[in-house]
This record gives sequence, C-alpha cells and structure tokens, in this order.
Amino acid sequence: MTPSKSTTPKDDAADRTARITWSLIAEPSDPVALLARSMLGPCEALVLAREGTDTELTSRLGGDLPADAAEPGAPHQRSRRALARWRARLGEVDVDAVSEAAARRRIRILTPADAEWPTPLEDLQETGPHCLWVQGPGRLDELVGARCAAIVGSRASTPYGEDAAMTFGAELAARGGTVVSGGAYGIDAAAHRGALAADGGATVAVLAGGLDRLYPQGNTDLLERIRERHLVLSEAPPGTAPTRWRFLARNRLIAALGQAVLVVEASWRSGALSTARLADHLSRPVGAVPGPITSAASAGCHRVIRERGAVLVTEPSELLDLLPGGPAAGDGSFAVQDELELLSASDRRVLDAVPPRSSLGIARIAREVGFSQPEVDAALARLALLGLVVTAGDRARRARPAP
Repeated sequence: MTPSKSTTPKDDAADRTARITWSLIAEPSDPVALLARSMLGPCEALVLAREGTDTELTSRLGGDLPADAAEPGAPHQRSRRALARWRARLGEVDVDAVSEAAARRRIRILTPADAEWPTPLEDLQETGPHCLWVQGPGRLDELVGARCAAIVGSRASTPYGEDAAMTFGAELAARGGTVVSGGAYGIDAAAHRGALAADGGATVAVLAGGLDRLYPQGNTDLLERIRERHLVLSEAPPGTAPTRWRFLARNRLIAALGQAVLVVEASWRSGALSTARLADHLSRPVGAVPGPITSAASAGCHRVIRERGAVLVTEPSELLDLLPGGPAAGDGSFAVQDELELLSASDRRVLDAVPPRSSLGIARIAREVGFSQPEVDAALARLALLGLVVTAGDRARRARPAP
C-alpha cells in the first residue's frame, strides 16, 4: 500500500472528503483516529483505515499510541480495535449522500480549509475536530472573536444560578459579545436566553449530537431560535445521538471557542468543571460565580476557585475583564458605584456634618468639623456637583434622593 500525498489544489477536495469521512466513522474522542489524522493527514490516515494492518498503523504512528480508559491494552491491540471499529462504519458511509442531505437542511460542513473555520480551535492541536457541522445565518469565525465567552454550569440549576446566567449572558451580548454554551437545561439555557434577549450580540450552541434532531427536546424552541438568529454547531454528523462520551468531548470545543470560560453554578462533580479544566489547559481565563456556602449547587464553583485559582466573578464587568482587551469603552458595571467612594476624607467629613433632614448654617458646619469657612465652601461646592448637597444662601442641606 502506497498512500498518495496531497500536494495540488485538486486534492483540497480529497482532504475535505477525508475529513467528513473521519467524522462519520470515528468518535470525536477517538484518540487513535485523532493521532492518525494529525500525524499522517486525513487522506493518508484514511487509506490506512481502509487497507492497513494493525502492525502498519502502529508503526506509522510511532509505536506509542495514546491510551485512556476506553483504549486499554498494548499498542497493537489498540490499533486492531481501532481498525475494526472504523471498518465497521466504513461499509455504511456514503459521503455524497450525507453531504447532500445536510445541504438540504442548510447545514454547512466546515473544515480548516474554509475561511469560516474558527482559529481558536487551532489551540486544540491534534485533538481538534475533523470537521464541523454548522447551521444558522451567523459566521462562526466572526462570532468567536475577542469578545466571546463560554458560560456553563449545572443542568440542575437553582433560580439564583439561572438569574445570574441570564444576567451575564445578556450583558455580554449587549456589549456586542458572543455567548457560547452547550444548549443544555439549566445554566446553559439561561445563558443562551439572556443573550437572545439582548440587542447587539449573539449566542452559539455547541451540541453533542447531530443537528438533524436538536437535543434536549425540552429546549427545542430555544435551540431553534438560536439556529434562526445565530448559530448551532456540532462535530457529530447528522443522525448521531447524543451520549455521555460525546457530551464530554463536546466540552473541549466550548472551552476552545470561548476566549474565557465562566462557571455560573456547578455541583461538586458537575460536568461543567471539565470545561473549566480544559479551558485552563488551553490557557483560557476561567471565572466562577460564588453562591451561598450552604448550597450544594455552588460547591463546584467554590472548588474551582479554591483548587484551580479561578477568578471570583460577581458582575458582568468582571467577566469582561477576563476577555482580551478587557471591557470596551462605555462598559458599565453591574453594581452601581457609590458616590461616597469618590469623596476625599475632608469632603466626607463635611458631608457628615450636614444634617439629613434639615439645613445648617455654613459657619456652624465649619465649627463642627474644625475647618475654615473657605475650606467648607469648597467642599460643599464639590458635594453639590455630585448631587449630594444643596446650598441656599449661607445654609446647606442634604439633597433629596430622586423618586
């Protein structure tokens, strides 16, 4: 067997076909398939998958195949099992038919050769997806720019967590950012809804199964809204059912697409923590929203803050701080700044001497605080500019709060 090398523009189509084929025959988390594609290229690796032996596959991959819980045994045993599972699916694969069916559903197939391919996925290196199945009017490469954050959390969320996720999602989208999440119940759905409710931004749902059947079914309306206005994507081809291992593999895409990851609410062993760990490995900033110390639903957030050094985030401006360049000009804070924080010690002392419900002579104020009258006049002028006091003649009073 002598694999041909892809060296001409004509072979771009072959590379694309090979990547789509790998998406159809190998699981997203298949370590041998990912290594073979990375080391040999999609086309040569596919020739090996069709015609090679386990000895040849092991040799071509350097004899040190990746092992994990799903791939025990010696290298040649892992090669033999890999070839068996690929060939079991190869006999059923019709790339042209799958591509045509996807096109009828307006599902685009992206590979690294496409202009729309998102550059943040390059950080996944050899574990990057073979291709992406994308549906919606948005352009993926534009949506996952500098102001893109992943917001994740538990499916078993509380009203507190859902409110926080909606607030963070809405504020990020209102600032022209993109919210990336997994479309699941709980925190994911709340973050997506917050982004959809805002003007100016977008949201992307990264699914674990094929785009021909949106999952979970209870979020179908939400996912259809995202698909109609922005973008849904998956590395799993149409017809693929979501499974636990596909959800775990999906998390690495969420971690890579966001320029930062925020865990809003997560239990001690929440799957959202795997996204945070993956983001940390990719050198993405990780933030976590604290919850009540008595809430098991926030135990994972407290854990990632304590054990992995996640940034404690309590308001949207702090999430924006995690993104490249920080908040844009004009970005506001979730908490209203207290005007008293702007006061000098002397101005605060003068303000304290002004009674809350009546007026007082300025000369009397000067005696009370031990300042000269010109010093008190200057302080009162500054306080008036801040809307804290009102002066009339030689008397001063507190300003009444706006109704």
